[in-house]
Amino acid sequence: MSGAIPRIASFKRVEDFLGHLRVNGIAMPCDTVLLSRSASPLGQPYEADGMRIGNRFAIHPMEGWDGTADGRPTELTEHRWRRFGRSGAKLIWGGEAVAVREDGRANPNQLLINERSIGDLENLRRMLDVEHRNKTGSAEGLAIGLQLTHSGRYSYRAPRILYRHPLLDKKLRLPADYELIEDAEIRAIVEDFHRAARLAQAAGFDFVDIKHCHGYLGHEFLSAHTREGPYGGSFENRTRFLREVVEGIRSQAPGLRIAVRVSAFDTVPIDRSGSPESLNGLLPYRWGFGLNPADPSIPEAEEPVKFLELLRELNIRLVNVTAGSPYYNPHVQRPAMFPPSDGYSPPEDPLAGVSRQMKFTQLLKNRLPDLFFVGTAYSYLQEFLPYVAQAAVREGWVDAIGLGRMVLAYPELPFDVLEGRTLDRKRFCRTFSDCTTAPRNGMPSGCYPLDEFYRDSKSAARLRQVKQNA
Repeated sequence: MSGAIPRIASFKRVEDFLGHLRVNGIAMPCDTVLLSRSASPLGQPYEADGMRIGNRFAIHPMEGWDGTADGRPTELTEHRWRRFGRSGAKLIWGGEAVAVREDGRANPNQLLINERSIGDLENLRRMLDVEHRNKTGSAEGLAIGLQLTHSGRYSYRAPRILYRHPLLDKKLRLPADYELIEDAEIRAIVEDFHRAARLAQAAGFDFVDIKHCHGYLGHEFLSAHTREGPYGGSFENRTRFLREVVEGIRSQAPGLRIAVRVSAFDTVPIDRSGSPESLNGLLPYRWGFGLNPADPSIPEAEEPVKFLELLRELNIRLVNVTAGSPYYNPHVQRPAMFPPSDGYSPPEDPLAGVSRQMKFTQLLKNRLPDLFFVGTAYSYLQEFLPYVAQAAVREGWVDAIGLGRMVLAYPELPFDVLEGRTLDRKRFCRTFSDCTTAPRNGMPSGCYPLDEFYRDSKSAARLRQVKQNA
């Protein structure tokens, strides 16, 4: 990296942005002219797992921290889902991370799927559909899924862990004798996923995502090298949870499509200074997935490819690629210039982090071209997101562009890009991380700087105070 990290907003033209990439050796495709409608690669439909997906924009699942204590949606939840519908994106990847059981919720306001809440979740899906029709004129090619999750190590009531992690256990202040999830509890959780999938199908969702990312339970299975018994050690054992969940869904909710969002590679947890935690005495490193045990700072594709080959064997065609966890290395999967209140300054140009994820996704797409890949980490690109997204799809790096933070700030971005409209620079997410700082401090997640729904709320004043005291 040459000199200080410049802000994206300082680049006035796409040529300036491209110049920065070249000078700093950051690899990513980028077009210089945006196309619209059917002329744009982003406007091309795609057939995936028997579904026609109308364009190449997707909305990532998010945790809003805005449900009720018993896991049902509120006005804030409805606000977000309506905006997802107005985005113009044709693939709604889960919409929300919904817990399959109470003690697997990541926060006390996370949505919960059960017989009491399913009517509310169905209503959210209908709201999104109506907003999409009103904005775009048609729901043709619209696919709406629901992400099913158990938070595992990050369950808010009490961490539920599969194995002892010498670095993450310290971060969570877990004693050396902290109990592990027993095999019987795992089998009960598997049944919770089956029940949740049946409910999601009854509520009209097109697919469910079996979450395997960001340090939550599904992801932790993939790195359970040190766990003994049928759910740890070998690759076969570490993927047994997924196989058992899928087998039950296939038999109990026939016809329901299954997708997986996966953290395709990990890195070593980061300390508050932005440096990796000490690995003294911890090599070879046995507590990660998709990394080199001899040097865990290096992503390694062998097991991620093997995992995707398993998905293909299980007839799962929809894959959303992310990396690491926001709990221990947020700059890896969520590149940002400004960290959340409990974070650290970026240890690299965030564009390098965008490139890392894009290149790893490209590698996986090249190895398994018949799978449909959604990519992650695009929001940091800001006004140059459409130029990179268009080139990435055109060159076959990825099949669809996933958006998270960006649609909290500028939900209509996909629609405006596809319609060839002039983009509003004032609405681009500048990665101030308020959408992360707020829930880290018990407030709803949303774009406090740009969405008046949050900017004018009582939580906004609390958030300003938190940031001042950070």
